[in-house]
Amino acid sequence: MIPEKSLVIYKNRPAIVTGLSPDKINISVVGGDALKVREKDIELIHPGPCSPGDLGKLEGNAREAWDLLLMDDNPTVSLKELSELIFGNFSPAGALAVWELIREGLYFSGPLTGIKARPRAEVEENERRLNEKQREAGEREAFLQKMKKLPSDELSPSDRRFLQDVEALARGQTDKSRTLKDLGKSETPVEAHKLLLASDAWTIWENPHPGRFGTERISAKIMPDLEPLENSMGSSQETRLDLSGLTSYAIDNVWSNDPDDAISLEGPDPEGCYTLWVHIADPTSCISPGSPADLEARDRGATLYLPEGASHMLCPEALPIFALGLRDQSPALSFKIRLSPDSNILDIDIIPSIVKVTRLSFSKADSLMEEGDEMLNSLKKLAEFNLEKRLNGGAVLIDFPEVHLTVNLKEGEKSVSVDRMPEYRSTGIVRECMLLAGEGSARWALQMQLPFPFISQEAGEIPEKILPGLAGAFQLRRSMRPRNLSCKSGVHWGLGLDNYTQVTSPLRRYTDLLCHQQIRARILGLKPLSEEEVLLRLMAAEAAAIAATRTERASFAHWMAVYLSDKKDSCWEGVILERKGSKAIIFIPDLGVETQISLRGGEEPNEKVELVLLSSNIPEGELNFSVH
Repeated sequence: MIPEKSLVIYKNRPAIVTGLSPDKINISVVGGDALKVREKDIELIHPGPCSPGDLGKLEGNAREAWDLLLMDDNPTVSLKELSELIFGNFSPAGALAVWELIREGLYFSGPLTGIKARPRAEVEENERRLNEKQREAGEREAFLQKMKKLPSDELSPSDRRFLQDVEALARGQTDKSRTLKDLGKSETPVEAHKLLLASDAWTIWENPHPGRFGTERISAKIMPDLEPLENSMGSSQETRLDLSGLTSYAIDNVWSNDPDDAISLEGPDPEGCYTLWVHIADPTSCISPGSPADLEARDRGATLYLPEGASHMLCPEALPIFALGLRDQSPALSFKIRLSPDSNILDIDIIPSIVKVTRLSFSKADSLMEEGDEMLNSLKKLAEFNLEKRLNGGAVLIDFPEVHLTVNLKEGEKSVSVDRMPEYRSTGIVRECMLLAGEGSARWALQMQLPFPFISQEAGEIPEKILPGLAGAFQLRRSMRPRNLSCKSGVHWGLGLDNYTQVTSPLRRYTDLLCHQQIRARILGLKPLSEEEVLLRLMAAEAAAIAATRTERASFAHWMAVYLSDKKDSCWEGVILERKGSKAIIFIPDLGVETQISLRGGEEPNEKVELVLLSSNIPEGELNFSVH
């Protein structure tokens, strides 16, 4: 029978017996509630009498007692005997202390009636670990004190290990940080980034955004099987039309290194019609649906273009083989589009081909037009006709100045440069030719009843009065609705097209690659993917592509903040896009950024204002300006 006022253990907590009844025992858990329990649910460790005041800490040497038991051939002892050995008596406090020692398990183990000293090797190893843990705790506490005193206190190299959880949070690898919590700060990626910069653990040259959005910094690694392409170039299995006699131009920015489209033009014929050839890189000659390279590309969705460099959707080692104009002759999928004199599509055919492509920058293409290049000037007229046709069909043309932001991360040469992109006439040629290829491909897929990724867009709500200039472009941009990707064709309101898809960038966008896989299956007499299979691939690729787009936007904001981090009080010309009361949205053409500030005067949209940079917040990617 357990006596009243005895000391017992209930669910690993000490308790004092306060009363007895036939079927229950009343206990008071130390520091807790009064309970009624069964006798089998408690364990007696001291008969008492005991009160809470009797359970204070005692002085004793547990290690010495452990050593004595080992010297005595390690006999078993009772809880009472061990208490007397360590503390010189058997009191409630001693009984509780011995129970806690056994629970701790450093020196002793076993039931309370047969306690044994643990083997020396185990104890010494546990002591080493305990000392290491205590040392680590002390160093961590010293680290936290330094962090609270930043920037007056500097971190040592060994302190860096305590920031690993902060770095993981800043990169989006976790949503928790013990260090930030211990410092009383919010556990957010932005707060983590601030702390890493404040502690000099990171420099401004660290871009954490790819990790936050789950995108890859490195390019794809899986090399496609090139045998089918090699065979088709040798004409042993697949016939390719030799179009190397056509003049074919791949027109792109000077920094582009993965050209995947080129254009040629024939005509006019006696009826005044032209044949537009849009030659597209042909990676699907080697990348079949479900292949390792295909799955890797699908999981990326698109090539990730960052100011510090691109992470390619396809293995970079394959790009010189697939990209147009990097070798004397290139394999292509050529879209033969017959156009009326006013740029209406009359017919389209899609043919595997061999082309000889000349690469041109936009600047060089403009120069050739000025020098009288007949094909480019004819393409320019067709592009103008096509744009007019689209505008008449309700297309919305939004023209905003753009900048090219470049980051050099080489040691000793780190820098950020921002260059405003010039306006070229040849950009309109490329845009309209690519749209014609997209429009024609959508029509072709519908005629073939082919499950296909179509792109549509619902009509937006355009304001009754459209302002001129950038303010008007801003109004139109805000009226745009998101595009829709599906296997059902529909009107693309923003482009002014009844049917549309994208097929001109299979090296850069997975949806274009998927279109090519379906086209190839149809023209080669193979079984194309079903509508369900196409949709599943579309959903996976689109989710990855959205993550890539968000990464690119966040990275642009990051590097722009880095570029301006040493330019406080610099002045910039801005254009008012919208004004509501004293608040105005202003676009800075030389930076390609928008900002919101308060205006004191009566400035109206499209008016220019001079701004001064107040601050550049790198962790948040925010820039603060005011009127100069």
